[in-house]
Amino acid sequence: MADSAPRVAIVTGSESGIGRATAVALAEQGFDLGITWYRDEKAAERTAEEVRALGRRAEVRHLDLTKLPAAADVVDELAEALGGVDVLVNDAGTGHSTPILDLDYDTWREVLATDLDGAFLCLQRAARRMVAAGRGGRIVNITSVHEHQPRVGAAAYCAAKGGLGLLTRTAAIELAEHGITVNAVAPGEIATPMTGQEDEDPTSPGHERPGVPLRRPGDAREIAAVVAFLASPGAGYVTGASWAVDGGMLQMGPMAGSHLESDDWRRP
Repeated sequence: MADSAPRVAIVTGSESGIGRATAVALAEQGFDLGITWYRDEKAAERTAEEVRALGRRAEVRHLDLTKLPAAADVVDELAEALGGVDVLVNDAGTGHSTPILDLDYDTWREVLATDLDGAFLCLQRAARRMVAAGRGGRIVNITSVHEHQPRVGAAAYCAAKGGLGLLTRTAAIELAEHGITVNAVAPGEIATPMTGQEDEDPTSPGHERPGVPLRRPGDAREIAAVVAFLASPGAGYVTGASWAVDGGMLQMGPMAGSHLESDDWRRP
C-alpha cells in the first residue's frame, strides 16, 4: 500500500479480546478504525475511545453474523463513513464444545455461519472496495490452531476454521494481482472472554499451562502485534500464509496440548 493512501482498517468483533487489542495496535500504526460489536456496545465504545485517544478516527457499528448475507453491509457502511478500507481483520467468531453425536444442526449452522460464511462475505465486500480503489490492501483472517489440528468436541469450530484457512489461501492467489495480501493468524489459547477468561495478564499466578511449551496462555496484544505486522508495509511480500501464535502448542503433536496438568511430557 502506498504511504500516501488513506489508512482505514475495519476489525470485526473488536469490542473485546483479540479484536480490541488489534484495533488499538492498528490505531498506533496510524489507521482510522471501523469497530464492530455483537453483544456489548459499551465495550465497543471503550475500544473506540482508546483509538481516538491515539488521534485516530473511529466508527462503531453492530454486526450480527448470524443474519446473513445482510450483516456484511456493515463493511460498506464503515468504508463509506471512513473514506475507504485498506485493511480488513476478520476477528468476529464463536464456538461450542459439543460432541459430534450430540451436536444439533442449528448449532452447527450458527458456528459455520459466523466463523466461515460471515468471514467470507466481509472479505468479499472489503476486497471489492480495495480492487475498485486500486491501492491494494491487506486482509487478515483470525483462525485458530484448530485451523490446523482437530479438538474433541469442537467439530463445527474446527470445520469452520479449517475452511477459513483454505479460503485465505484461495483469496491470496486470486487477489494478488490487485496488490491485496491475504493471510491468517492462528491463535492458541488466549486469555480472553471467549476462552472463559477475562482480558488479563496470562503470566500471573493461576495461569500455568504445563501442556504449552511456553507454559502459559497468550495475551491478546501478542496476537494483535502479528496482525499489525501483516498490515504493515514490511509484510508486503507475505500472502497465503497462516501464522500460528500459540506458545508452541502445535508443535506438541501426539504429546497433546493445553489441557495437560503436568510436565511429564518434557522428559523422554
